[in-house]
Amino acid sequence: MIERTVTIATWVFEMILIMAVSLIYYLNLPVTTSKVLYIPQGSITRIITYLAYKEVDVSPLDGYLLRFTGMPQQGWISVGDKPLSHADLIYKITTEKAAMKDVTLIPGETTYIFLQQLASVMDLDVIKLNDHFERLSPMPEGALVPNTYKLPLGMSEQEVIRSLLNRSQKQMQAWSKKVFGTFNKKKWFQYVKMASVIQKEAADEDDMTMVSSVVHNRLKKGMKLQMDGTLNYGKYSHVAVTAARIRKDESHYNTYMYKGLPPMPVCNVSFSAIKAAIFPAKSDYLYFVKSKGGKHRYARYYSTHLRNIKAATK
Repeated sequence: MIERTVTIATWVFEMILIMAVSLIYYLNLPVTTSKVLYIPQGSITRIITYLAYKEVDVSPLDGYLLRFTGMPQQGWISVGDKPLSHADLIYKITTEKAAMKDVTLIPGETTYIFLQQLASVMDLDVIKLNDHFERLSPMPEGALVPNTYKLPLGMSEQEVIRSLLNRSQKQMQAWSKKVFGTFNKKKWFQYVKMASVIQKEAADEDDMTMVSSVVHNRLKKGMKLQMDGTLNYGKYSHVAVTAARIRKDESHYNTYMYKGLPPMPVCNVSFSAIKAAIFPAKSDYLYFVKSKGGKHRYARYYSTHLRNIKAATK
């Protein structure tokens, strides 16, 4: 009986020892991950499932160990550049937070210019940012919502673009549902396209619905828009539009040369510009010119418009 008790005790000890050695071995196995990780809200099981979905090499054992080490952080965490073990990952999930940077996209700015600013602030490769944007964005321009975005340092170019597009798409869907009660992507981006022209041309938010009325009125009459702002697309966002540029630019963004709206939005737009595109002011105006004070003078007839131009240049 004594021998049997000793044998059982020895077996239990050996099993415990094997389990301890196995656990130590597992905790020291390497884990491949990005510089930063997003930890969602919810249970530990949900967190482990999410990380596994994101191709982080975790298992239910990591979830079991997390229950004994502390509450996981929520949001973005920094895991750094150095190789990690499972033990390191568990520690970082419960203790680390990522350093954040603010990046602002202003209404009326083009994606071309914004991605250059983004690359500079986040220390990223602008070519990779452009490549991922072209691959992931539903359209070449106008897919981002102007805002100040908090982004964790260490995100890859692809992660940054995915994050910005996902947040923007959710915001646009919310805006559309607020106005229409539903979201129709094709219809919505038609309004974004018109809003981008309004955004470039309006002196301020109060001026948007009147500029919108001119855009609508000219389109209804089959007139060319003949608006300088449509030539401030892409890399030309802050380039002055000259008579020579109007003559030489043969792209369909040149509304002096082609009828209708440009083929794509010319910039990223605010909700105010979109609302103005959907709900223009009621007017019979077909022309406007900016005065020295920055406000627009509107006219129904070309003769009045010429007088307004003359007054604006005095």
